[in-house]
Order: sequence, then C-alpha cells, then structure tokens
Amino acid sequence: MTENTVNWSRVAEGVERAKGRMIWKPYGLPEIIDPENSAFHSGGIQPAWDIPDKIIVQPAITGAFFTRHANPNQPITVDEIREQARACLLEGASAIHLHVRDDNGYNTLSQERFEAVVEPLREEFPDLSVDGCYVTALEGEWDEMKRCLNANILDGVPVNTTAVYNGDSLFAKPVPLLLEKTRLILESGSTPIIATYTDADVNNADRYLFRSGLLGSGQIWCVLPGLPGCSPMENPRQMIDGLMRFTSLIRDVDPEAKILVCAAGRASIYLATVAATLGLHIRVGMEDTVWKWPHKQEKLSSNLEAFRMAKQIVEALGREVATPAEYRQIMGLAPARSKV
Repeated sequence: MTENTVNWSRVAEGVERAKGRMIWKPYGLPEIIDPENSAFHSGGIQPAWDIPDKIIVQPAITGAFFTRHANPNQPITVDEIREQARACLLEGASAIHLHVRDDNGYNTLSQERFEAVVEPLREEFPDLSVDGCYVTALEGEWDEMKRCLNANILDGVPVNTTAVYNGDSLFAKPVPLLLEKTRLILESGSTPIIATYTDADVNNADRYLFRSGLLGSGQIWCVLPGLPGCSPMENPRQMIDGLMRFTSLIRDVDPEAKILVCAAGRASIYLATVAATLGLHIRVGMEDTVWKWPHKQEKLSSNLEAFRMAKQIVEALGREVATPAEYRQIMGLAPARSKV
C-alpha cells in the first residue's frame, strides 16, 4: 500500500480559508445549467446526434460454416430455414439473409432449394428483400450460380473481397472470379453486397471494384469480423478498436457506404450493440455466431431469439427497426417486383 503523504495541516487551513464552500459563480441565472442554450449567445450548445431513427436489423438464418456439432439448434433443412426466417419477419425483421444446405447439411447452390425457401416468404411478405451467398467452391457451382442469378431469386448477392484462413479452411476469392461475379450480379439486376472479413478486404474492394470503375460510391457493405481468421475481436477493446478502424476504412473508400455489421463470433450481440450505438445497421443470427453472449457458453436457440435480443437493444437506444419497405429505401433497392 502506498504511504499516505497528505499534509493534513495544510488541508485544514485550506478548508478554513474556503469556509467549506466550492467556487461557484452562477452567471447564467435564473438557470443553473441549461443543457441546450447559453445565456450569452443564441446558438444551441448540445445539438442532437446525427443518428437515423431507422435501423436495419437483418437476421442471417444459416450460413455455410456451422454444423449441428457447433450448435445443435442450427437450422439445416429447407423447412427449418424458411420457418425461422418467417418467425423473424412476423416479429418485424427488416430483411433476410440466407444460405441453403444439402441433405448432408453442407452448403449448396441448389436453385430449387433457394426457391423453396424464398418464394413462400415473398408471397406472404410482398416487400421482402432477401439476399444470400452464391459461394462457388465446388465443381459445377459456377454454372449453378449463374442459373440462380438468371432466375432472380435474390435481391442481393455478396461478393467476398477476401483471402483468409477462416477456421482451418482457406477461403479466397481469385480476382478474376471477384470481377466476373460482380459483373454477373449487376447484369442480373441484383445488388452486389461487398462482404469483408478483415480490413485488408476493404483495400481489395477499393483496388479491384472501385478503382476499376465497376462500382461507384453508395454500395452496401457487410462487415463480418470476429470469426477465426477474420479481424480479431478477442476482448472489448479489440472489438471497439477494430470496428472503428474497419468502418473508417470503408468510409475512406466509399463515403456514402451503407454498412451492415454482423454480430459475429464471440463478440456476437455486443458487437451489434456497439454498431447500433454508432448509427450503423446490424445483422444477427445463426449464420454468424453460435453464442448468445461473448462471456458465456450458452448457445442461440433460434434466429428469433437473436432477433428479439437485437430489437430490444435498438429500441432501448431510441431507434426503430426498419420495415422491409424501408429496408429497400435505405439500401437503394428498387421496390419489390409485383407478381404478373
């Protein structure tokens, strides 16, 4: 313990001299503290923050990564994926992101499975926007991706400007595929979504997609750190520092960017909370994490649970979950196609 070196006699003299009174000159009376104005000028002094009321909260129902070994509750079948998406939409979700799985539980680009999930949802929710990953990792999937794009199943399709060891797997998008996939998405009438896992991915997007003129400012960006091999977020300081750097780099490349931050990995709902506080949009759900909280082992029971947690947080922050129609407006998408 540090030795106490206070000169208590001098303290006593000071207390006597001050007669126990703080220094206080209330020049602004009759107000003690006016939180909005000064008595000495007519301008405001604490304006409202520039944060939009509406926030996109998009459930990501299931991805290509997690099996039921990682989370026994992971939705795998077409019916499970569709019903978990529907449950979130009934609770007010802004949009849906999804993959579909094959009979063994692995990612597939099956047009029929995508349509089996998406078409009933569009029928029930006419303004709905659905995006999802057409990741072409296996032989024949490039042609299947083109078939899905031509069928106009999805409103948006991510382009992964990345090369990372995601878990124990190398996940890299060769530059020719990156450029050609972006072109095919644009030609199909869908919207490319720039999917970034590390801050280096922002530089890749800048070098190949923006400086080439293929894309201009105002794109949708998906930030997905926190998974093994992605920008590390192993504690709160890393999470906040990393998110601030990540989003700042995106703004340098695309000042009008619409940024969607995924509640990914261990950071999970804490990351979404910080993103919502910063005025960004968020993606939550069982594609991006298996955990409810960073500091506990408890697993998500459903996408609806993840969405409800996020909805409570954004409402506590004074923001309102955007509707599907508002999602289209915010993200710059065309109105939903009416059925002929």
